[in-house]
Amino acid sequence: MLFLQVFSLFAIISICSYDNEVTFSVKCPPPAPANVVKFPYDYPFKLDHLSRQVACTHPADRYLTLYGDFSSDAEFFVAVGVLSLLGAAAAAAGYALYEAKYQSNPLIPLADFGGTALLALLWLSASAAWANGLSGIKHSTDPGILMRTVQCAKDDFCTTVTTGSFSGLNTSVILGFLNFFLWTADLWFVYKETPWFKMRQQPLDQQIN
Repeated sequence: MLFLQVFSLFAIISICSYDNEVTFSVKCPPPAPANVVKFPYDYPFKLDHLSRQVACTHPADRYLTLYGDFSSDAEFFVAVGVLSLLGAAAAAAGYALYEAKYQSNPLIPLADFGGTALLALLWLSASAAWANGLSGIKHSTDPGILMRTVQCAKDDFCTTVTTGSFSGLNTSVILGFLNFFLWTADLWFVYKETPWFKMRQQPLDQQIN
């Protein structure tokens, strides 16, 4: 259970602690120098909520924006991580405090197996959704694509567009699929406590005796 809690926590931290920025270098009317417009962004990655006014234009009515709202994928991923933390903590407490009931009541191991299977499935779904969301973020902040948008291409307004590293978010996707693997592997240990496994073991024990 500790293993599951640690990797769930790492997955949450990897996405919630991430921050990056897109930087536009734009032309200003002479004699004003070139202007740098920065778009810092972080979790939950609502890029289309970011807009900046370019101060050097006269009148100052020129805006730069980013595109795409990826908050649903990111929030789903974090929600599954939090649910996994709570589920693992509840399971650990149950094993420690109510071991006798766990062994005597066959419905409890079945419920445990069902909850573990559900969390494994949620990790697979959340990781796949977040991988798709991350792909969208990379596409929306791609310098080549942003340079071709109307806001930049008009009058060759943007001279350069730069963005930072996505290594932190790449790590979050890897951790998501790793959590899916860990919860799936845990199914075997939970399954061994269910009546299904014990009923299969009884005929084998009788044959050996």
